[in-house]
Amino acid sequence: METLTAARAQMEVSLAFHMVFAALGIGMPLLMVAAEALWLRTGRAHYRALARKWAKAAALTFAIGAVSGTALSFELGLLWPRFMAFAGGIIGPAFALEGYAFFLEAIFLGLYLYGWEKLSSRAHLAAGAAVAASGMASGILVVAANAWMQQPAGFVLVDGKATQVSPFAPFLSRAWPVMSVHSTLSCYIATGFAAAGVYALGLLRGRRDAYHRSGLGLALGLATLAAVLQPVSGHFSADHTANHQPLKLAAYEAHFHTTRGAAEVIGGIPDVEARTVHGAIRIAKLLSFLAFADPEAEVRGLDAFPRELWPNVLVAHLAFQLMVGCAFALIGAGLWFWWTRWRRREPGRWLLRALVAASPLGVLALEAGWIVTEVGRQPWIIQGVMKTRDGVTPVSAVPATCFGFSVLYLVLGIALALLLRRLATGAPPSISIDIHTPEVAHAR
Repeated sequence: METLTAARAQMEVSLAFHMVFAALGIGMPLLMVAAEALWLRTGRAHYRALARKWAKAAALTFAIGAVSGTALSFELGLLWPRFMAFAGGIIGPAFALEGYAFFLEAIFLGLYLYGWEKLSSRAHLAAGAAVAASGMASGILVVAANAWMQQPAGFVLVDGKATQVSPFAPFLSRAWPVMSVHSTLSCYIATGFAAAGVYALGLLRGRRDAYHRSGLGLALGLATLAAVLQPVSGHFSADHTANHQPLKLAAYEAHFHTTRGAAEVIGGIPDVEARTVHGAIRIAKLLSFLAFADPEAEVRGLDAFPRELWPNVLVAHLAFQLMVGCAFALIGAGLWFWWTRWRRREPGRWLLRALVAASPLGVLALEAGWIVTEVGRQPWIIQGVMKTRDGVTPVSAVPATCFGFSVLYLVLGIALALLLRRLATGAPPSISIDIHTPEVAHAR
């Protein structure tokens, strides 16, 4: 058990860091392209300055994400050789295609960073759009591998071995569409609100210039749109879970007893021994309605499954509550900002303080969502096919590697935070020179 615990802890630390790098790497290029598109349309210098600043941030997250992702690929082979022996040939196409998307992103990012004065305005913008598209595709393709682990498909299990494997197996999982949409929106929410917090802090400190106002507006435009769409995505995700992973739904909802007209449990602390939730608010019949669009539908509880197959109910429930709470707080903050803009008012200090406070909530929701996804699947590493304990390495030196990889990710995280902090230094002095048209800028 020590080896299994250490292996799981190492993957948890690695993924917790890598997901932040990956989310920023997916979200920042879209902000960068939006800023450049506005510069090309209006000729206003501060949009160009934002595009160049966000391009540098995208390059940083891309580089650090590449390092952390490479380390993760080694960890899969080192920590989970039995899992890889069974599933490597099945999920391999997803990782191979993700590699192609990664290289495309690297190529177009290079063109974008070094092509400001060398490419035409349309070609440069197209290179940026390719960076944003390939970054998004990279994330979606990686999710395909995880979706297959949640709901395996595309093979026939014979005597414990996968046979008749389809080359498209990771993309045949019904979990892939809902998971890819939900995770992509999460990346945009995390990036948008994190960036918005930087510009809201600048405005609070008196930097009421076009650079900070536009940076705040662009970041919240992306973040609020994604945040408003996320509950719709979440509904489809919950509907899929209710039909295909009912034990996971029961765990994160802390739904202990199979019930018709099941209530939605908000908050509270699950008591597994007593099979109840202390201090929770219950909304009658809402869980049945959300899961099956029928307020009288039967929702299977934890009691419908063997006790040894239950996930960690406490962790799953608290992570789910944190994710949903952060999501609604972010929706509220975003709508508050756009309500203020609609009334043609400048954001007040209370609104700016709220945006600064909300800036880490997107990352917290992202992390909590992945905890729900992964903890809710336990004790399976491949749902219904292989248990986590059967996929781990038999080597006993995992605690040492856990320490080493944890240090690596901590160093990468600190490095990224320091480098991004240096980038967030206010409006660049170059925007004081007005650029009336994009053509003038490219001719310089």
